[in-house]
Amino acid sequence: MEITRNPRHSERGPADRFTGSVWLDEIAAPAEPSRLRLYSVHFAPGSRTAWHRHPHGQVLHVTEGRGLVQCEGGPVEEIRAGDTVWIEADEKHWHGAGPRTFMTHLALVEAAEDGTTAVWEELVGDAAYPAV
Repeated sequence: MEITRNPRHSERGPADRFTGSVWLDEIAAPAEPSRLRLYSVHFAPGSRTAWHRHPHGQVLHVTEGRGLVQCEGGPVEEIRAGDTVWIEADEKHWHGAGPRTFMTHLALVEAAEDGTTAVWEELVGDAAYPAV
């Protein structure tokens, strides 16, 4: 057993992967053979991820606020505190806060054998981000 009492500092989401003010807290990245990674991600209103994919899928659990999620070719869906979203392996998607609301979610992913947790693609521009 290992107890981590001093979590790492929050890190700003890099501009090539996020639009707006996004902060990430790594909660868990256990040593091998585990490949699980758990993050708490904090989005300011209007902030969002770029389009991306995860080799083994992703679980999102909204802990605060309201946000949006969309898989390629599908509708934009509203997500709220208490909602859990399962995104299939290699499914192209984005997620983030609503246009006027903050949103925090837990993100659980499994790294591929090479350590990759996500493949990042183009940013979601303002024209594609709905003002719900």
